[in-house]
Amino acid sequence: MEQTKYSVGLDIGTTKIVAIIGKQNEYDKIEILGIGKSKSLGVHRGVVNNITQTIKSIQQAVEEAEANSGLKIGSVVVGIAGQHIRSLQHSDYITRKDSEEVIDEEDVDSLCNQVHKLIMLPGEEIIHVLPQEYKVDGQAEIREPIGMYGGRLEANFHVVVGQVVSIKNVGRCIKSAGLDLGNITLEPLASSDAVLSQEEKEAGVALIDIGGGTTDLAIFKDGIIRHTAVIPFGGGVITEDIKEGCSIIEKQAELLKTRFGSAWPGENRENEIVSIPGLRGREPKEISLKNLSKIIHARVVEIIEQVYVEIKNYGHEEQKKKLIAGIVLTGGGSQLKHLKQLVEYITGMDTRIGYPNEHLAGDSDEEVASPLYATAVGLLMNAIKNQEKLKCIKEEIHQEEEAGELVYADRDTEAATQTRMHKERKSVFDKWSEKLKEFLDNAE
Repeated sequence: MEQTKYSVGLDIGTTKIVAIIGKQNEYDKIEILGIGKSKSLGVHRGVVNNITQTIKSIQQAVEEAEANSGLKIGSVVVGIAGQHIRSLQHSDYITRKDSEEVIDEEDVDSLCNQVHKLIMLPGEEIIHVLPQEYKVDGQAEIREPIGMYGGRLEANFHVVVGQVVSIKNVGRCIKSAGLDLGNITLEPLASSDAVLSQEEKEAGVALIDIGGGTTDLAIFKDGIIRHTAVIPFGGGVITEDIKEGCSIIEKQAELLKTRFGSAWPGENRENEIVSIPGLRGREPKEISLKNLSKIIHARVVEIIEQVYVEIKNYGHEEQKKKLIAGIVLTGGGSQLKHLKQLVEYITGMDTRIGYPNEHLAGDSDEEVASPLYATAVGLLMNAIKNQEKLKCIKEEIHQEEEAGELVYADRDTEAATQTRMHKERKSVFDKWSEKLKEFLDNAE
């Protein structure tokens, strides 16, 4: 099978690294061809802190996916998250030279590029500039200003900022693992592609992705992303609390959490007890499930309250910004028993668990349809989208060549594709990805 026929998403998480290979079938659904996962050893709270270990884990996941599918992985789309990601709102404007001419893509680009020049804290760089809505000569709430007349073009932007060193480290790991960096995308955006419907994005929804090291939040309203945040706590701190609170090892704490854990202490009776084998011939430990739930509950409440502060910061309490579709929980942490009920109790918002199965072909493995793989499926969708874009451009060029409308000196379709790709309107994020890829190519 050629490389163009399939795509690869790579999710570098705090607890696991997942490589997922797939392609689009004739019904526009995603067919999973292979999946590989490995324990993530060099990542802490979404940030790479041990390059060698991370490279090893990536290679392990990639090899497993290749063995499962019988395919060779070349280029991957990778997600970025981590506690260094923050976002801010910013408004900017440009005054156009000639208001008698209609606004074109160049005007919108120069406005976006102006935002890109904002001065950030040392070591930080803008990685996403997402226009919210535009104003033309004071006329507000314009979704698409291209084609309109006007002298002053304004826009509100959602700007996502990250530590450039952290992101370059991810790129370095990909390159050292023998892979090409196809694209980089923000993980909350990837997860939202996989589990949210367009109706939910229109109505207003908060996606909460509870991972091992971080909890990612993405808020949509009127089909546009309005707010993103990364909270530096996830399922890992809950395991850590159980380990400390019950004086047991991490492996046992993780098992207790997934098998018997509940976010609602009222569920368990006082006499419900689980016995854990002692270490090296020591006496077994008896742990009350009620106590276990109390430990989990305390930490989960803290995480949800921090997320709720972010939802309120966005302005959910204003009538105009109300999130009608409520909350969607996804990620490995969302599988905790009674979490949905606790989130509804704390926030008073409708809540559901988000599964990435809506976009998957009917015969997909049940395991992949778990919230655990929401980000990986979202990254795969992003990779497929990129492939489609490339394919369309190649087809256009081919048709123009056949019609004799387009003559390249070297008749090299690949070169033509590159030229066309450069002419395509790019988001600031795409340009930034290219800059990062260039940096990695030049680095020794």
